[in-house]
Amino acid sequence: MLRGAVVTLLRKLSRRWGRAIAGAIAIAPPRSQARSALGSRGLRRPFVTLLRRLSRRWGREIAGAISPSSTAHSRYPRVVAENENPSVELTTNGVGPWVGELPDDARFDPELLERGDSRNVIDRYRYWSMQAIVADLDEHRHPFHVAIENWQHDMNIGSIVRSANAFAADTVHIVGRKRWNKRGAMVTDRYQHVVHHADVATFVEWAHTAGVPIIAIDNVPGSVIIETFDFPASCVLLFGQEGPGLSPEAIEAADAVVEISQFGSTRSINASAAAAVAMHAWITQHAF
Repeated sequence: MLRGAVVTLLRKLSRRWGRAIAGAIAIAPPRSQARSALGSRGLRRPFVTLLRRLSRRWGREIAGAISPSSTAHSRYPRVVAENENPSVELTTNGVGPWVGELPDDARFDPELLERGDSRNVIDRYRYWSMQAIVADLDEHRHPFHVAIENWQHDMNIGSIVRSANAFAADTVHIVGRKRWNKRGAMVTDRYQHVVHHADVATFVEWAHTAGVPIIAIDNVPGSVIIETFDFPASCVLLFGQEGPGLSPEAIEAADAVVEISQFGSTRSINASAAAAVAMHAWITQHAF
């Protein structure tokens, strides 16, 4: 009876402090966000302490009481099985500890089953180990590659890596500096093959050896508009940096140069946005 009363109380309190309460039991935002949302009133500390203690036993049920998306978590295995469209995600804020009998499947990570999974992964991969996710992705990656010139430590590279992961690109190639800003990748680089080439010549040598045509994406004289271009099934999409674009050496080495049609006043669009557009253009031609 006490548990039912607690859940009822949490439902009422969540109308004002829903996300903060979720943060207090570690299923949504970080603790710092939870503290900020709850404010500085004296009630905050004992209330959060109470929630943490209750969550040790009733964490998943409490989560369902305070978060609409969390109600799906307690039914997680069935929800995922019924969710045929992988783009419709039901566990945006993560999931708590596994409820019920533990799955007898080597793909599942024991620690995630015990503590919950707050990673940036689709429902299908909840509770899976990183190695299991990479292995499964390797079974259906698309045959296009993505390459990015990195001479000025461009902050767009992380976002491009994230898009490459979203579109299941085969591999991302960093051309130039080996170190790159990973912040925009949102940890997707852990699930995406990323290789480094010291310079354009080394990258071109790899492409020729692999038999992969280089398709440069840039709005330069002689380029073909993307809406009329037929992407090869196996190819590498080569992107330049924000501002200077592709280097002359990279454009010279390309088998084709493609530009994204623009209709406004700006000279170019953001590099990471251009990369996403180009990848999706390949997807529309070859994945459907």
